[in-house]
Amino acid sequence: MKIRVPATSANLGPGFDSCGIALSSYLTVEVIGEDTKWTIDHELGDEIAHDEQNLLVQTAKKVSPTLRPYHLKMTSTIPIARGLGSSSSVIVAGIELASRLENLNLTERQKIEIATAIEGHPDNCTPAICGDFVVGSYYFNQKKPTVHYVKHYFPECRVIAYIPNAQVLTKESRNVLPETLSFAEAVKASSIANVMIAAILNGDLVLAGQMMEQDRWHEAYREKFVPHLATIRQIVKRNNGYAAFLSGAGPTVLILTNEEKADLITFELEQMAGSAQIEQLSLDREGVQVF
Repeated sequence: MKIRVPATSANLGPGFDSCGIALSSYLTVEVIGEDTKWTIDHELGDEIAHDEQNLLVQTAKKVSPTLRPYHLKMTSTIPIARGLGSSSSVIVAGIELASRLENLNLTERQKIEIATAIEGHPDNCTPAICGDFVVGSYYFNQKKPTVHYVKHYFPECRVIAYIPNAQVLTKESRNVLPETLSFAEAVKASSIANVMIAAILNGDLVLAGQMMEQDRWHEAYREKFVPHLATIRQIVKRNNGYAAFLSGAGPTVLILTNEEKADLITFELEQMAGSAQIEQLSLDREGVQVF
């Protein structure tokens, strides 16, 4: 059995902790067989555990504490701590692993509820499970955790990821955010997000892109981690791309454009100073898959 989970990009600018898309870069977990202890073969770096301390196993055992040990193989093309949902992909894979091995037959909603409770917000884990574009909310109603989500088709476009080699940890990036916003500023931020979502639902990436670059929730506070964002936006605007925005907590910047402009924008990004990987991606429409 193989489990494949897509990368994700959260926020899309103003859709903070709510909106996300699934992308064509993947984590794959292969079940080799039962074992006397948990073993995870991978080449993802020394910081990723090869035993039961791995986030994959920890998540699976949260779902099913009596799960027997297995020998697994993990491969991934999702960069770690770059804002493309690397941790979320492991959490989703762990939930799917437990569901399949223990014949739990978890529903999509159950998987999302478990993943969101672990993550604390639905913007990465939900598109990783559902695929495509998802808007979600997570809050406590009379002390009970409540998740709502809607999946919708994201308009066809080319997605370019500008992925700096330096990591930015989500916790570090969250620490710079304000604890409160004024009522007037919150209304502005909410209205921008609302128009962005409506434009996506209407298939209007020109308007959606304008809104994506008007975020009031988080990007201004994270600028010190992403000095390359302003330069990338100039390149995108000069070439009539749709938008450039911070992917999750960064430092990756995601660029949306049409097919005709993708290669030119990619070429100009490659001329920028600094060490970064640049990838042209597409939307993943299916979410987590089991083969």
